[in-house]
Amino acid sequence: MKAFKLVVTGVGHVGSYVLADAMKAGLFAEIAVIDVLENVARGEALDQWQATGVGTLGGTRIHAGSPADYADADVVVVAAGPSILPDPDDPTGEPDRTLLTTVNAAVVRQVMGEIAANTSDAVVIFITNPLDTIVYIAENEFGYPAGRVFGTGTMLDSARLRQFVAAACGVSPTAVSGYMMGEHGHTAFPVLSRLSVAGLAWDELPAVFGDGVRLDPEHVRRQVVKAAFDVLNGKGWTNAGVAQAAVQLARAVLLDEQGIYPVSSTLRGEYGHDGDVALSLPTLIGRRGIERRIPVALDAWERDHLADSISYIQQAMAEAGTPRSGSLVAPRAGAS
Repeated sequence: MKAFKLVVTGVGHVGSYVLADAMKAGLFAEIAVIDVLENVARGEALDQWQATGVGTLGGTRIHAGSPADYADADVVVVAAGPSILPDPDDPTGEPDRTLLTTVNAAVVRQVMGEIAANTSDAVVIFITNPLDTIVYIAENEFGYPAGRVFGTGTMLDSARLRQFVAAACGVSPTAVSGYMMGEHGHTAFPVLSRLSVAGLAWDELPAVFGDGVRLDPEHVRRQVVKAAFDVLNGKGWTNAGVAQAAVQLARAVLLDEQGIYPVSSTLRGEYGHDGDVALSLPTLIGRRGIERRIPVALDAWERDHLADSISYIQQAMAEAGTPRSGSLVAPRAGAS
């Protein structure tokens, strides 16, 4: 059986949580930790290595790493770059992730350059915000094999949607099937035309669970988007959910699970867009990374919000100095 290797790049609030969850997952024989602050990388690696002495984390080899560790990595999770901060003057504010565009575009170009210089085999999962712009840069500016770069996308937004609907219906979130699409940010939207609870469609829910479930789509969208900032403004950052999403995606890759997740990647003909934007939509994930995107049909409200989301993402792409055609390096065909 192959001994899998993970590299976690950037071990701040988010990356350190990815590291901890990856250790508990029991999937990896080796984990390398990289951070621009080398003492932080060493400290996080040492802390987790010492925790293996408790006896519950198995025998994972963990160490501070360098770009050379990308060469034999199976999965790389990138959480490098600063995260959005709460507004100290507005305790209920909703700061925009695109405020990070300029600084994190530079970060991803450095990190992805180092990855591409050492490997074309690893599947690279991004968490860094503004996620869709970051994914677009990583996918399209380095000639990395098609399908092997994507972002956690709206996986966390979708988890919040399922929690919201479950609470309205008085059921477990495991009974809810549904997802958010578009930007990981302010313009994400719920695909209610595809949502179900125990097989019941959205418009059937009031008859079964009461009129309190008869919620306006825009109200649902706003509540799900707001949920992120309830956490951010409470503790200063969000990390638990997105870290779990990244590790779940790593598992889907390593075990070739063929799971469907709303991850972020560059559209290649879906919804009339080809190579000009990255966003989240249902995507089949397996050993090669992205096996295929699944462009589900949307209703009129959802189509309008998709267009709004695309426009907003493309504004951030322009700020990042991202070419949308012509001068891009074509992705190489993915390995089988």
